Parts: sequence; C-alpha cells; structure tokens
Amino acid sequence: MTSKLLCLLTATIALAIGTAAHAQQARPAGGFVGSEACKDCHRNQYDRWKTTLMANIVRDPKAHPEAIVGDFKTPNDLVKFKPRDVAFTYGSKWKQRYFYKRGDDYYVFPAQWDVMHKVWRPYVSAPNTEWWLPHYPNPDQRPTGPLCDGCHSTNYDVKTKQVTEWNVGCEKCHGAGEAHARNPMVSNIVNPARLDHTRGVDTCIQCHSQGQPRQKPLDGVYYDWPVGYQPGDRLSDFWQLEEHKLGEETFTHFPDGTAHKNRMQGNDFVQSQMYKKGVTCWSCHDVHGTQNDALLIKPVESLCATCHGPNSPSGPSGSTLEHTHHSVGNVECVDCHMPKIERTIADVNVRSHTFQFIPPSHTDLYKIPNPCTTCHTNMKTSDAEATLMSWPNVSATPSWTTTRFPISPFR
Repeated sequence: MTSKLLCLLTATIALAIGTAAHAQQARPAGGFVGSEACKDCHRNQYDRWKTTLMANIVRDPKAHPEAIVGDFKTPNDLVKFKPRDVAFTYGSKWKQRYFYKRGDDYYVFPAQWDVMHKVWRPYVSAPNTEWWLPHYPNPDQRPTGPLCDGCHSTNYDVKTKQVTEWNVGCEKCHGAGEAHARNPMVSNIVNPARLDHTRGVDTCIQCHSQGQPRQKPLDGVYYDWPVGYQPGDRLSDFWQLEEHKLGEETFTHFPDGTAHKNRMQGNDFVQSQMYKKGVTCWSCHDVHGTQNDALLIKPVESLCATCHGPNSPSGPSGSTLEHTHHSVGNVECVDCHMPKIERTIADVNVRSHTFQFIPPSHTDLYKIPNPCTTCHTNMKTSDAEATLMSWPNVSATPSWTTTRFPISPFR
C-alpha cells in the first residue's frame, strides 16, 4: 500500500513539474503593463534594475538633463545640433548617440560621443558593412524604429510605432505581464530560468546578437531585430544569426568565427563549450542589477573559480600560477579567455564570449587579436608563441593548432 502511494505521489509530482514546465513554453495571456506594475511585489529586483544600464539605455534629456554626457560647450565641426534638439540619448557607457524626432519616427544625428576618449566622432555606417544598408542608402532616411528601437524598448508596435516603455523593462524578458499583475501565478508569467535551455538563453540573444529576421521585408519594411518574438518563443522562428564563412574576415566576424563587433555576445556564446554544457547567461549575470561590472553575480575571479577552480573537474590542473604563469592579481581569467577584441567604437573593444584562449599563432593565421600580444605590446607573435610552448604544461602539439576554435591547453 505504501509503495502504491509513493508511486502515485511521484507520478503526481512529475505531472505537476511537467505541467509547470509546459506552461513556461507558452506566451502569457493578456497585454503589456509596464515595469511600474511589477515593483510592489518585486521591490528588490525593481529597485536594483532601475539603476542599471538596461533600464537607462534611452533617456529623455528634457526629463533627465544629466543624461547628456557629450561636450556641447566646446565648438566642434561635427556637431551641428544643440541639446535642445535631442529627443533621446542612447547609451552612456562606451558611446552616446543622439536621436531627434521627425514625423512619427526617430532618427540619429551624424555625430556620436566617445565616452572613453571624451571626443566627438562621426556616426556613419561604412559601405559594405550592415546587411540593411542597401535598403536604407540615405543616412537621413534611416529611422530608429526598424533599425534600433525593437531592442531599446519593451513591446515596440511596428504598426503604431508606439512602445509600452522605453528601455529593457521587466516584460522584455518576462513577457506580457497583465495576467500576472492581476493574479500572480508562476504559470502566467515567463521566467527564462524555467524555460528549456535554448529558449531561456534566447531571451538574451534576441538583442545580444547580430542577425537578420526570417521574414524580410515585413510589410515593405526591413527590420534589424526579431519582430514578433516574445520570451518563451523559439527565437530561430523569427531570427537567423549572421552567417559566416570560415576563413573570411567580415564586418561581423574574424576568420575563425569569433565575433568582430559589439552586440554579438550571443553569436559567440552559442559556439562555446559553456553553451553546449548548459551554462546560461544568468549563470554569470543578473540583469536586475549588481554592484559588479557587467552585472556579474560575483567579482570576476571568484565567479570563474566557482566552476573552474584549480584542480576541480572543470578547472586547470595545478595552481593558478601554474596555469597562467602570471602572479596572482596580475591577470584575471577574462583577460585570456574573454579578451577585449570586439569593437564598439574606435579602438574601444568589449569582451568576446567564446571563452576560448586565442594563441598568438592565430593572429598570424586568422588576423584575430590574441590576449598575449594585446597586453605585451612590445612582443612579436612568434616570440609569444615560443614562450607559451616553453611552458611545462603545454603539449608539444597543442590542440589549438588543429582545431577550428583555439582550445586552451591549460585545463
């Protein structure tokens, strides 16, 4: 009798788990209500999120004059507009661009502020770069709605050109929240962490990737974001990551397939062993807000060591010094496994997300920067490679010489 009850209980739990998992595959019913509707029940997450860059990508300088970080006081031939002409600022960490409104669309002024170098630079798309350029040949006729706003807002309506809210709000990742706000239940809101691995990570990749819509044009308009996708959907039904031919350097990729530019974390990540082993974006990041750079859940060294500590199953054999041949505190895991090689503006780069060590020899083979000579700028790639080969924990024929992606031998 006891065993029958146990079997019945196990089956009931399995059914409940299966039903909950299935419920997380579907879009929530009802409409969008905006992040303000979430704060009473989720005060901690809301208050942290409110201060993040995710919540402040696009800002109205009339309501937030402090949002403008560019130097408008010093005359500059590039800058033909005034702060009063700016409808929205876009960005504040690496660069800042300035939107103006014309008709029912927004457009970008042709000058951008380089935040790191504190200089003005032209904002222009060079020929043979973005896939959509042939469809928007005139720089003055490139509205932000089709090209930008789908990722910089929540619930952009392509028909009305209206948004539920600007910036990455709660419903950008959790789906429409009307039903949940009215009757909070696990089953009537999307939680990316409860989706299957692919659909969960798709929530982030929808914007952190370079690709093209499956359907283009849509009603005669070419969009550079996955129109129609909502959290819980399968992103590949709406969006195709940018293709790459191995051996060719393009606007989007280095010859080995590593991303060449910013906003391609997803393109990198889906190639990685991390992705294949079930690691997710939120294994490392908390978009609700943290005190750490890049919204990491821990400081970078302790975060990596959580899974990749010395002598652990997924870590290097031996000590950190034996693994890196650099003194502790002189180099971080990300310096070698996530080098800053993906361009965002001028010489300002962001970190790659393949997590693979790029050896000096690959700079010669594939013209991709490597972390050794990027740091040791006075060193030739051949000398850096010879130094690596002299280390006792490197094989005579390291795996990076025979694989598509440079696999680190320091495991």
